Amino acid sequence: MEFVDDRTIKLNKPLSDLDLLVLRFIRIIEKYVEYVIISGYVAILFGRSRGTEDVDLFIRPITEDKFIQLYHHLKADGFWCLNAESDNGVYDYVKEWIALRFALKNQTIPNFEVKVARKKLDLQVFNDFITVKTVSGKLNISSLERQIAFKKYYLKSDKDLEDARHVENIFKEHLNKEKIKKYKHDIGQEYGIS
Repeated sequence: MEFVDDRTIKLNKPLSDLDLLVLRFIRIIEKYVEYVIISGYVAILFGRSRGTEDVDLFIRPITEDKFIQLYHHLKADGFWCLNAESDNGVYDYVKEWIALRFALKNQTIPNFEVKVARKKLDLQVFNDFITVKTVSGKLNISSLERQIAFKKYYLKSDKDLEDARHVENIFKEHLNKEKIKKYKHDIGQEYGIS
């Protein structure tokens, strides 16, 4: 693993089946809307040994026409929506700011939990995401500091705390501790957590 610059990491590891599925999914997503992968998969990508049922990502707000095109492309490439089937039914979730889940046909896990970013903190992930260049393609992930702060100070489950520790250990030489404190403060302000 190599930091090319503050916003780019080159990852030269053999990719797992999950990594390849994520790349397949986001290659479609990025044709229609900007995205950032968040939460547990980030730790898994960097070597944390644990399973996951879902891969979470934020997308920017998207028009109905563009989203329906995206949905049709996903279906044509072998994905289905666990929430709804019709174009209108799927887009109703988007309009209501409810996460949609997509998986390969005839499967439910792993699935992709796609959320349209709407809160201030959600939208900020697009300002400082990191591009990870793998041997089979690139993907955008949440900043490491933001990832750590959300896991430690908002989600706080045992699994999330372990994910945060893993990212902290792997990247200890590259982390900006002041940014983590700032994100902790922002999380407290947004969600009323001290």
